Amino acid sequence: MKTLVKPAATADIPKPQGCTNLKLRQLTRRVTQHYDAELAKMGLKTTQYSLLSHVVKLGPLRAVDLAAAMRMSTSTLSRNLQPLIASGWVAVNAGDDARSRLISATEAGHTKRTEAQRKWRVAQESINATLGLGRVLALHALIDESLELLSPLESGEDHV
Repeated sequence: MKTLVKPAATADIPKPQGCTNLKLRQLTRRVTQHYDAELAKMGLKTTQYSLLSHVVKLGPLRAVDLAAAMRMSTSTLSRNLQPLIASGWVAVNAGDDARSRLISATEAGHTKRTEAQRKWRVAQESINATLGLGRVLALHALIDESLELLSPLESGEDHV
């Protein structure tokens, strides 16, 4: 009777326990809570701050280009823009032709982003202090490497 022996290279490597998706979502929710707590002092959610920051940095630009830059669908972008438009921080104006529209930050939006940036920095520094700079750098590197290894969705868009 033969006994099967695992190769030495894989015998000592532990296998992941639990669902990777669940663990990533738990981490994302916890980190988002830290940022949301600070940004709420400015009347913003993390998602709104991120969107406003992209519009300030990249605008004026078409919705399809903003969605691509943020790796989200245009329908998600449209929903997320509505509160920023209603608050007067973002405007959608006519583009180069009758069918195109350009998204841009208003003066109030630029001011709101500058003020909120201070709160974002507080949240960022709190995460760095809590986790430790080495762990944050390693986490960023692992995330970047993982994003490179994972292929995008077949439709070419991430759905947030």
